[in-house]
Amino acid sequence: MKFYIDTAFKLLFLLSTLPFLLSEKLYDKYEFRLTGHITDSLYSAPHAMGTLDNHEIDEASGLVASQIHPFLLYTHNDSGGDPEVYMIDTLGKYNGKIRLEGVQNEDWEDIAVGPGAVAGSSYLYVGDIGDNNAKRDEILVYRFPEPKQLQEEISIKPEKIILTYPDGPRDAETLMVDPWNGDLLVLSKRDTSNTLYRATADQLDSKEAVLEKLIKLPVTMAVGGDISADGKQILIKNYWAVYYWEREQGESLAEVFARPPVQLPYKPEPQGEAIGFSASGDRYYTLSENRFRIKPVLYQYLNLRYADH
Repeated sequence: MKFYIDTAFKLLFLLSTLPFLLSEKLYDKYEFRLTGHITDSLYSAPHAMGTLDNHEIDEASGLVASQIHPFLLYTHNDSGGDPEVYMIDTLGKYNGKIRLEGVQNEDWEDIAVGPGAVAGSSYLYVGDIGDNNAKRDEILVYRFPEPKQLQEEISIKPEKIILTYPDGPRDAETLMVDPWNGDLLVLSKRDTSNTLYRATADQLDSKEAVLEKLIKLPVTMAVGGDISADGKQILIKNYWAVYYWEREQGESLAEVFARPPVQLPYKPEPQGEAIGFSASGDRYYTLSENRFRIKPVLYQYLNLRYADH
């Protein structure tokens, strides 16, 4: 019986991927778009920067730019992968890895960068927040300072932050950190309107917190997101689209997300779950898992306002 159930799920998954594969082929040939509401006056069409050259990175699920090393991006694999954060450059070339000591990759889904326990330092946050069956009583976030010296292999023992939802377990694949105050944001995935949860910076320092339910977003099936280093741009993506908000000085995230987003250009990927701004916020990158023998390609979308200067 288990064999037939597993086979049925696999067939269902394959059928669900057909629209993505079809849309990708149509996009390549006809510049086809799934919706007429995309705004292409803010960011450019995608540009392929390079194919990942490290076969260990086969389920890239998160992406974020270093705040201290130019042209460096961090990524990681999905559930069951090694507890490692991989370093690549903005052409997709492998630069080394950071091994997190004493932890497991139960379901790592996203990575973020932002302030942390020591003022003026840049920290990485790895979100072990995936929960396909909504059975986890707790989710985990691992935090550690960005390494100042890069090596091919780095080992580090991260802080472990334990988080719980106020309204029961749920699946999530989006983790962000607000650079203005160090608050951590988790966005649910499987509800019709995804829900944004928050843990304040003070709660993170205590290593354990109950998340606060903040606001519902006009997005479903969110798989990744990022806030620019200056805190003024926000991206959230699902498998089909990239959503974008601009933030005025002094605005809370609840105020920002109360406004409808703009939809930005996005080239459909086999299973695109990773998105992140560059360190300067003048572009964003997307990256897919390895699916259907299609090697992951790092795509860049340039902010046209920067390009004009």
